[in-house]
Amino acid sequence: MNRLKDKVAIITGGAGGIGKAAARRFAEEGAKVIIWDINVEKGKKTVEEFEEEGLEVIFDHVDTVASAAILKATEQVMKTHGKIDILINNAGITRDATLKKMTEEQWQQVIDVNLTGVFKCTKMVVPNMLKSGSGRIINTSSVVGLYGNFGQTNYAASKAGVIGMTKVWAKEFGRQGICVNAVAPGFIATEMVESVPENIINALKEKIPLSRLGVPEDIANVYLFLASDEASYINGTVISVDGGITI
Repeated sequence: MNRLKDKVAIITGGAGGIGKAAARRFAEEGAKVIIWDINVEKGKKTVEEFEEEGLEVIFDHVDTVASAAILKATEQVMKTHGKIDILINNAGITRDATLKKMTEEQWQQVIDVNLTGVFKCTKMVVPNMLKSGSGRIINTSSVVGLYGNFGQTNYAASKAGVIGMTKVWAKEFGRQGICVNAVAPGFIATEMVESVPENIINALKEKIPLSRLGVPEDIANVYLFLASDEASYINGTVISVDGGITI
């Protein structure tokens, strides 16, 4: 407990799935957690749920594609807490289709949220970390960004791009005390994955050496490690959390 005592952490897409699990773990470990999410209803429900568990988090309605909204939210965090120690770029969407069927709109929506949103959030937040001379930026990629996946041209491109940005930022900011890393989840039992037909889920499980999907907490625990002092010499890496599916 208290591995993140008094650390200020922003988690994008924190109202559900992996982001919500991360918000819970970070709050349990003493962090002051701010959730940025576009879904107001889920955000408010998450705050209420955590309050019942004795955990305090703040929800802010932020569209991570909208520069003005990100800047306003960043300024609010600085006004309230005076610093930002951790940024988890977790928000993401899918709009799956084969290349022949994929529309330009489907392509652009995924690139906007999964890639450009990560760029915008980091660009707004990192100056405050640079002033303090320390920080952790953790970007959510995917095994799809490493190895590709049928019907996910847009998603694979966005998640591969996140890995590229992670390595660049690790070089740019490392000497100024900021560690930048990425996590590449495999198939995790979130609402996004659970909407996939059961026969496909079962086929996936057969390919995973651990014979199960991951759970959001599996990813949240890796976020926690990378955000903690225990990971102070890890920079520019990509950690796959996938049950061994890519072996």
